[in-house]
Amino acid sequence: MESSQSARDVIREGDFVVLKRENVFKAVQLQRRKKIIFEKQWIYLDNSIQQFYGSTFEITGGGNLQPKRKLEESNAETKEAGADNRNIVDDGKSQKLTRDDIEALKEKGIKGQEIVQQLIENSTTFRDKTEFAQEKYIKKKKKKYEAVLTILKPCARILAMMYYGREPGKICQLRYDTLAQMLTLANIHAGSKVIVMETCAGLVLGAVMERMGGYGVVIQMYPGGGPVRAATDCFGFPESFSDTLHEFPLSKVNSLLSRKYSPEISSVGPNDKLSPEETSNGCLSRQQMAEKEFGSEMVLETNESEAQEVTEVSTGELENQDSQDQRNAKDKKDNEERKKKQDEKRKKEMQAAALLREKNADGLIIASRFHPASLLLALLEFVAPSRPFVIYCQYKEPLLDCYTKLREMGGAVNLRLSETWLRNYQVLPDRSHPKLLMSGGGGYLLCGITVTKENARLDTSGLDVQKTEEPARKKQKVEEFQS
Repeated sequence: MESSQSARDVIREGDFVVLKRENVFKAVQLQRRKKIIFEKQWIYLDNSIQQFYGSTFEITGGGNLQPKRKLEESNAETKEAGADNRNIVDDGKSQKLTRDDIEALKEKGIKGQEIVQQLIENSTTFRDKTEFAQEKYIKKKKKKYEAVLTILKPCARILAMMYYGREPGKICQLRYDTLAQMLTLANIHAGSKVIVMETCAGLVLGAVMERMGGYGVVIQMYPGGGPVRAATDCFGFPESFSDTLHEFPLSKVNSLLSRKYSPEISSVGPNDKLSPEETSNGCLSRQQMAEKEFGSEMVLETNESEAQEVTEVSTGELENQDSQDQRNAKDKKDNEERKKKQDEKRKKEMQAAALLREKNADGLIIASRFHPASLLLALLEFVAPSRPFVIYCQYKEPLLDCYTKLREMGGAVNLRLSETWLRNYQVLPDRSHPKLLMSGGGGYLLCGITVTKENARLDTSGLDVQKTEEPARKKQKVEEFQS
């Protein structure tokens, strides 16, 4: 068991990895001798193969990586600290090393950690600073002169932090703590059947598939011509996970509910190319006719120059015929590949339609930039009773509309609208406090439990009858006791 666990923690060629430097993340696929730009620097990831995830590497000359050595203990001089910083004046003259000296050290091959040590030794005010000020100074210089990065294994939390820090608009400002609440409220687990409708670059879909572990069924509802799974690909799931994933277009949900659904059958339109057989046959017949006519005319002529011209023209026609045959063969191959892809897409769509017709989904998750009211009312028809559903929206008003419509139409209980909030803390000795910079909001969540509308009405009427009959029954008992 331990050997299999360690094998999964080893970086291999072709894996999707996440590069981390300070608070900056980037997801890439590891390939040999492939240049990668990260923080305005070219690097190669070849030397990270067969290393463990979570390892820290130094960027050496030429963009190569090498495992970072453990930090050496600081000498006695750097541990001396002053009582306070009142006598320190920031006049720009405390550092003896100039920019040219630092560049000369870099040319000699001195690495970032050694450069930082040189800066400490040549600083006239470092020993007079307090211990906290010294640590802050060292951290600032390391960030500037040490080129290090950490290679992490992709997961939902890391990828959510990456997108939220770099391109939050692509994931509808979805924060990783909100994503965790969505997975918990929707009761995502292995073996479940979940419907996912999201426009967050595939981040929510990937988080659901990661939580399910390759067991169960995931049906992705997508708008437009096809699903977007940029973030899902960054997870680097095994091929077996693709067997559990199905897709269905939103444009055909109404026809599926009205039982008028039928998969589209592709046909050749007026602007499409002709088949290679028809094209080649037509060209050959015309060429043969031209050659016959031209040959019959030349029999009557005896001029050698004209006969030579005929030979050149026929040779050119044969070359054109060969190139035309090559184009026809290429078009035929492209048409076959296109037809094969269309057949596969139609087959997957029919499988997803069959799964939706069962109307026994175990959960529903919606995280879209569209107004969720119409999506929710339509997709709830495919969810079995007594199952959870969760809707995420960046704003509160669309979820209030969903809440109102669900209360009017019935079919849902335990409705709850909540706002997620997260605050990061800096935890250091004698310096633990909330961080000054934090996100203003994490969006809103509407969750609930599905029920059949008939049962909901019966339960409500039963409660009303109980309230009206209880006083009458008490009055009857009192009259019987008095008599």
